[in-house]
Amino acid sequence: MSKTPPKLLDQLAEACRIRNYSFRTEQAYSMWARQYIRFHNMAHPRDMGEDEVAKFLTHLSINRGVSPNSQNQALNALNFLYRNVLNQPLEEVVGVVRSKKQQKLPTVLTQTEVRAVLKELEAPYWLLAALMYGSGLRLMESLRLRTKDIDFDYRAIMVRNGKGAKDRVVTLPDELVRPLLAQFSHAELLHQKDLADGYGRVELPHALKRKWPNADRDFQWQYAFPSFSRSKNPRSGEVGRHHVHEQSMQRKFKAAVLSSGIKKQATCHSLRHSFATHLLERGADIRTVQEQLGHSDVRTTQIYTHVIKRGGRAVRSPLSDIVGFTDE
Repeated sequence: MSKTPPKLLDQLAEACRIRNYSFRTEQAYSMWARQYIRFHNMAHPRDMGEDEVAKFLTHLSINRGVSPNSQNQALNALNFLYRNVLNQPLEEVVGVVRSKKQQKLPTVLTQTEVRAVLKELEAPYWLLAALMYGSGLRLMESLRLRTKDIDFDYRAIMVRNGKGAKDRVVTLPDELVRPLLAQFSHAELLHQKDLADGYGRVELPHALKRKWPNADRDFQWQYAFPSFSRSKNPRSGEVGRHHVHEQSMQRKFKAAVLSSGIKKQATCHSLRHSFATHLLERGADIRTVQEQLGHSDVRTTQIYTHVIKRGGRAVRSPLSDIVGFTDE
């Protein structure tokens, strides 16, 4: 009896896992493939091609009003599907109505507002927020920190596999050393309890589990901000302790903004925007800020110079160093 071939979306998921794509990317690619098939009345992708892809992408722009990033992600997903699952690489997709990118200035909180929000947050959420503001981390970069990624001696945080699959080193503020050490103690207690209960294994990046079979039980690989309860890994089915869920942090932050009385439409990412803006206001070189944020292009970082009320592209005039000359 011949074995039934796996379904298309199962093949897509397997192709993502073989290439060590994140679970979030796997979910996104599967979602776009599903929408593409439904848009074309359940036709199989092997029977379609560049024209159908162009029509779908145009639909996303005109009828759905998706952002340019979402439209690009949909194209990446379909390119991946055709190239790595169907073995029918797409030629150039032409005639697509592109989504218009609107240049919006980021929402930036003042230092007083950041302080007010932090006061409304409880552990471990206030510490996560402090890391986003104090080190310029993205939300997921903060949540995915492993205990081994923080070097207290050198006051450094290693951000691994950040946006664009890039690693970088950022500053660990002195003020967060003691709170982080306390957080590590809490995380280690949870880990010891998990081990005693027959659990304690954490998902490892890439092929490290094959290289070091027992590394997933080592505390250095555990998340610095473990979840409050164990859960089942959606890929392996193993029960373990993941990191704090991003939606939990987002809800807590939104509630803190409301309770602090701040009227801005601030999100967790506003803390990263505030970090960059306040560094420039203090006279930091834009290349330094670019490196801390992990931007590939300095033009991405330059948007913060437009936020600074001082104007003049954040250049601090030397006249500011001449004290009292107007009184003469």
